[in-house]
Amino acid sequence: MGLQIPALNGNTANNVDALESVFGQTYNETLIHQLVTRYLAGARAGTKAQKTRSDVSGGGAKPWKQKGTGRARAGTTRSPVWRTGGVAFAARPRNYEQKLNKKMFRVGIRSILSELLRQDRLLVSDAIVPTSPKTKEFNAKLKDIGARRVLIIVDKIEANLALASRNIPNVEVIEAENLSPILLVAADKIIATSAAIKRLEERLA
Repeated sequence: MGLQIPALNGNTANNVDALESVFGQTYNETLIHQLVTRYLAGARAGTKAQKTRSDVSGGGAKPWKQKGTGRARAGTTRSPVWRTGGVAFAARPRNYEQKLNKKMFRVGIRSILSELLRQDRLLVSDAIVPTSPKTKEFNAKLKDIGARRVLIIVDKIEANLALASRNIPNVEVIEAENLSPILLVAADKIIATSAAIKRLEERLA
């Protein structure tokens, strides 16, 4: 028997065959760390800004004459040592985004998915998708999972699933096309539909 993803209900007849090239990879901790770090860095706004002495208005006139006052010489009231002055090493808007090529991304995601499968944190279920937008119905399905943080991976987010899941804490729903390593690593259980598994294999194989 080849590699299989176990069904949520425990019925082996509902298990889904999985590609070894996607769900049977070795654990690459270094690459996964780089992948997660890249996503966290890309989420930073980088909009912090402070004023240097040249950005602070005023300060054109010399506060007092150079000699004879007994005080330390000063050329401007906008020096960083003054209360009304600028910041010595002012923060500037910057982009924290890190480069990671597509091949490294695919290898990293395959490594995460493979490790999740080995830890029995990745399950498959088509019945997890609710038939109505009622949160109560969807919440009843989640109670059987027994996990604090749950990630639902689907091929396409339908209206019923979006409406039923949006008010439940610690439950994320994402399309296979937009898979995030942050959500994968953080989730206690990942429930994927069979269509989502096929989509992942098409994208990552």
